[in-house]
Amino acid sequence: MAKILFVEDDAALVDLLALALEDAGHTVTSARDGAEGLELTRAERHDLVISDVNMPRLDGFTLCRRLREASNPVPIILLTSRDDEIDQALGLDLGADDYVIKPFSTRVLLARVAALLRRQALHAGAERARAAVAIGPLELDLDRLDVRYRGAPIATTLTEFRLLEALAARPGVVFSRDRLLELARGDDSRVDARLVDTYIRRLRRKLEAVDPAFDGIETVIGAGYRYRDAP
Repeated sequence: MAKILFVEDDAALVDLLALALEDAGHTVTSARDGAEGLELTRAERHDLVISDVNMPRLDGFTLCRRLREASNPVPIILLTSRDDEIDQALGLDLGADDYVIKPFSTRVLLARVAALLRRQALHAGAERARAAVAIGPLELDLDRLDVRYRGAPIATTLTEFRLLEALAARPGVVFSRDRLLELARGDDSRVDARLVDTYIRRLRRKLEAVDPAFDGIETVIGAGYRYRDAP
């Protein structure tokens, strides 16, 4: 079904989870640390990366950041041992699509993998009614997962793309954080609504890099966010 890169320095955990992922129909390649994982992402394409946070040589946070700096949009799930690591990840705006806190059950990880791959497939599926969303200088190609603003390409993660799509497809409509999470993630897993603020901050930063005066994503205090109507 999917080609998955599993980056983890615990060999026993790799053996256990790789077997479960392969039983679910996926092909699994493993790396012992972030440095090895980064080299593998450069050598071949993967549908999903699962990475531990605490590893020698190159940790999971740095791996995630370097993939995004290289404009690699591969979906990333981070495995972390502490809740405060999630706060750190949010603060660094690394670009991960999901996270799972250790200890976790194999069933939980498989469900997160399936949900993320399902979100990815929804965008590529032939059942999509529209091929693009355009509002003002913003253009989204829903089949290619491409974003352009004033003609300039904008690199986004899958979750960022879906969130921007939800806003831009219905300009002027206010979406709560919970609703945006539901639309962007496509599943009912429980995550902190603060993730939306992180995604919005990253999107604004990327769009402002093209146009410093960008103000298309509006914060509605006490309600959520909306994309401004085109003038």
